[in-house]
Amino acid sequence: MRTGSALSTRCATIVAAIHGYCLGGGFEIALACDVRIAARDAKFAFPETGHGIIPGAGGTQRITRVLGLGLALDLVLSGERIDAERAYQIGIVSRLCDNGRACRESRVYAERIAAKPPLATMFAKEAVRAGRELELANGLRLESDLMTHLANTADRLEAAQAFREKRPPRFSGT
Repeated sequence: MRTGSALSTRCATIVAAIHGYCLGGGFEIALACDVRIAARDAKFAFPETGHGIIPGAGGTQRITRVLGLGLALDLVLSGERIDAERAYQIGIVSRLCDNGRACRESRVYAERIAAKPPLATMFAKEAVRAGRELELANGLRLESDLMTHLANTADRLEAAQAFREKRPPRFSGT
């Protein structure tokens, strides 16, 4: 597994490119990334319980947030290996690609995110992550507050101007 990042002036989006075996600690690293893209040959598992330990670098916490309690327990307790197609079906990875293309696909994806206004990316990540822990009314309030803040940024105004002028935007990160 490799990771790459879409860097901007104020935030980074971490994209995992996964191919081959993604087991134990490697799986935990992948789960710590914002987006996971896997080649069809990828295999995922938490084999730790079979060795008398547990995933100890955030795996038990992150997999539960990605999959929910039942599927998380199933993977952690059984140590069963699942293929990339199953990982995609249950939401461990958000995109699949052909074998040998995970790094390229991840780089293209990261570049697409990096080309967007960095404040909007940062606020979108904040709204999604915080919203997972908040009651709906509080999550909606946070989203509205973040959106209001973005409404008058230089990047939002540049995006509108570029659209009107039918040209690519030039974002400043402000």
